[in-house]
Amino acid sequence: MAGFGLGKIKELQEAFQKAQQVQAGAQKLQEELEQMEIEGSSEDGLVKVVMSGNQEPRGVTIAPEALEKGAESLANLVTEAMKAAYVESTDTMRSKMEELTSGLNLPGM
Repeated sequence: MAGFGLGKIKELQEAFQKAQQVQAGAQKLQEELEQMEIEGSSEDGLVKVVMSGNQEPRGVTIAPEALEKGAESLANLVTEAMKAAYVESTDTMRSKMEELTSGLNLPGM
């Protein structure tokens, strides 16, 4: 029986340690993302949407001037703000995950 010496056992131990680090970090990151408030707004700033870091909707603020633009325009402004918040949230999540996994030399990451 060849090929499974002490070097391989040490590599396996290191891999398990890295996996545990990533798991603990991912759990902490999930908690951080839940607490974050990320804002996106329409281009004109009349509508603002707040989401958590994991994209849970938290609230919408609509300026009175946005109401005067009519229902269709207001819908477009809300959609624009939602997209902006979503992009910001996704970028934040991606950045935090890269921080978590940097230096771990994980295959496929």
